[in-house]
Amino acid sequence: MTAGPAPLLEVRGINKAFGGVQALSDVSLDVARGSIYGLMGPNGAGKTTLFNVITGFIAPDAGTCTLDGQRLTGEPVHRVVQLGVARTFQNIRLFGQMSALENVMVGMHTRSTAGALGAVLRTHRVRDEEARMEAAAHALLERVAVAAHADDPAGSLPYGLQRRLEIARALASGPKLVALDEPAAGMNASETASLRELIDALREDGTTVLLIEHDVRLVMGLCDRVAVLDHGQLIAEGVPAAVQSDPAVIEAYLGAPAPVVAAMR
Repeated sequence: MTAGPAPLLEVRGINKAFGGVQALSDVSLDVARGSIYGLMGPNGAGKTTLFNVITGFIAPDAGTCTLDGQRLTGEPVHRVVQLGVARTFQNIRLFGQMSALENVMVGMHTRSTAGALGAVLRTHRVRDEEARMEAAAHALLERVAVAAHADDPAGSLPYGLQRRLEIARALASGPKLVALDEPAAGMNASETASLRELIDALREDGTTVLLIEHDVRLVMGLCDRVAVLDHGQLIAEGVPAAVQSDPAVIEAYLGAPAPVVAAMR
């Protein structure tokens, strides 16, 4: 039998406790290259903790994460970004007084080759690099449909556009995998539909997406595979159709099969 392609992201045996609370217990999963992988679970299930482990914001007590065969675990956040992982957050973390364009350009700092001396002297090479970065930032704003607000302060943008701008800033680092933490939170139906189109377009462009989201319809309609956490444990993993009918998933959400199955369709 011929082995399939290696997953882009491999998470193996992740454990994390905070005091006496076991936030993650032996969590393992694989995220295929070029896929959209959904991570679901009730509040407090451990989803964001797992995101924080993968992206280097917290260290696990045990276990490893690798991206494209390179170990992420134990690396500082900036190195994780350089290795190819970018993320957004539950709560918007834009630089509100800076323009939308400047926010995206900040996301490109890991790709800059200009040293401190070059930045001070404003050499020809530095100026050329800045021009290329500005052009790339404009292209990303176009990609997320925020180009018309390039010069507007990020904090003045409507909520839905701020969410899209965060995605543009994450993409600015040129990631292999972008981790989106509840990107549809607070969005209305129209904004959510537009977001779904954007995430789908990222997959079409070859970007791998790891998605935490409470909007069950969005996850089930968009993701190639879905994992469900409950009390820090992985209780289900697979294609959406199988996960949404899993008795353990139904119990974790509402404890009553009919309502939750109906909500997932």
